[in-house]
Amino acid sequence: MHARADQRIRVTLTLNSRERSGYAEPRTQLCDFLRHELGATGTHVGCEHGVCGACTVRVDGRASRSCLMLAVQAEGRRLDTVESLAGEEGLSDLQQAFRRHHALQCGFCTAGILMSCEEFLERVADPSEAQVRDMLSGHLCRCTGYTGMVQAVLDVARTRREATVPDSQQENNDV
Repeated sequence: MHARADQRIRVTLTLNSRERSGYAEPRTQLCDFLRHELGATGTHVGCEHGVCGACTVRVDGRASRSCLMLAVQAEGRRLDTVESLAGEEGLSDLQQAFRRHHALQCGFCTAGILMSCEEFLERVADPSEAQVRDMLSGHLCRCTGYTGMVQAVLDVARTRREATVPDSQQENNDV
């Protein structure tokens, strides 16, 4: 496909489980398309070089920096932003843990960190503190010092593991 730099191309994707379409110039970053064209303003734009992680979204289930991807590359893909985490019943378990452990302050980096944490927890059910810190090392936060974030992720991992233990096994562990 060849397009002029100023030509707008229709991009259709699945955003937070809903098919959405918008128009983007070939050079438009995915983060800008999400924010300005589709209204997913939870995705923040920080460094625009993929270093800070504020723009992290999930593309086909994988945590990805939306400032390093063009909107036209998202055609036909499944994207999830921080807006996908909370349901009708309220904040997700991960968001609640971030609140409980004071894992955020100004909140600018939080959306991207939450998306990376969610993807990480789906891959690593029983992470060590070192693994969580390694995962978080791909994000820059100037406010928190990361300790609350680490505690929140470990707390959610433990809670999710306990929720998957069959009742009979849980009773044996309680004895």
